[in-house]
Amino acid sequence: MMAKIHSVEISWEDLIAAFTSGQLDRAHYLDRLTGEIFSVPATPDSTETLQQLQSNEDRFLEIPPFDYRSERQIVAEFILQITDSELRILLNNSLAGKKPFGKPEDILSFYPNEEERFALLKDQFLSNRLKTWMEENNLFTADSLIQGITQI
Repeated sequence: MMAKIHSVEISWEDLIAAFTSGQLDRAHYLDRLTGEIFSVPATPDSTETLQQLQSNEDRFLEIPPFDYRSERQIVAEFILQITDSELRILLNNSLAGKKPFGKPEDILSFYPNEEERFALLKDQFLSNRLKTWMEENNLFTADSLIQGITQI
């Protein structure tokens, strides 16, 4: 018996926004039936709601937050690609928490070309992470379905 494919439109922009929100005080969910993306505050008042959403994971899928560890992973990968030794030292110090301390985004604002390359790397990382998450949860984009059909 073949599995039934349920087609629903999901806003890529809303999904990326939920993935990158960084709001650890909110849980983001995707409604598999409607494609709606919504968030629920992580407060004592919403504990029952969160439990109901988690117990109904066939329909409501929690979207993992973009955390500090992921950000550090992107910066570390970017540092390996930098040829400017001064910038490499500044970013390594930033990751290590050494003085002078600065956020990678603030440091890169003084290096416009590198800032653009970092933005592209971050976008690529997030897109890959999001696509992997979608595959792990049996969510497929129209492109991947069309590609799969043409390969048959």
